[in-house]
Amino acid sequence: MLDPPNAIQLRVSLSEIEPEVWRRLIVPIDWTLRELHLVLQAAFGWTDSHLHEFLIGGLRFGDPDILMEDTFHDDPRVFETGWVRLRDFQRDAPGFTYVYDFGDHWQHLVTIEDELHLNPPPKVASCIAGARARPPEDVGGISGYAYFLNILADPDDREHSETLRW
Repeated sequence: MLDPPNAIQLRVSLSEIEPEVWRRLIVPIDWTLRELHLVLQAAFGWTDSHLHEFLIGGLRFGDPDILMEDTFHDDPRVFETGWVRLRDFQRDAPGFTYVYDFGDHWQHLVTIEDELHLNPPPKVASCIAGARARPPEDVGGISGYAYFLNILADPDDREHSETLRW
């Protein structure tokens, strides 16, 4: 009989950006969404200076004390990220969304690619593949990032030098 899986392989991509910004991660399967949040911050080089939440099957997972302050009565309740472990997901389940920075609204599509039996079992997460750097923090979301890239592509733009330094 096979040992139960001890790791999960995820593919995480930023929505609405072309060419795609993505990472492939291997994470211990018993980790929670709280731990996955920290992994995603590290994998994409975010600074963890903004609010975040996971959107899974119509439910919201984040910090209820913070996120419920700005919730309207018809919004779904927010559940604690420590309540859900990655092993709770079915491998064939559709992906879920991780939102970072409610102002810029960076949506990350998280897809479960595989459950793994690693020896020794992983104690930390690993980024094993990926493409492209993530947008800068506080660039203004998708439209701000497009504007940022246009300025960088035009050395004659009066904001080029300042944007390049940023």
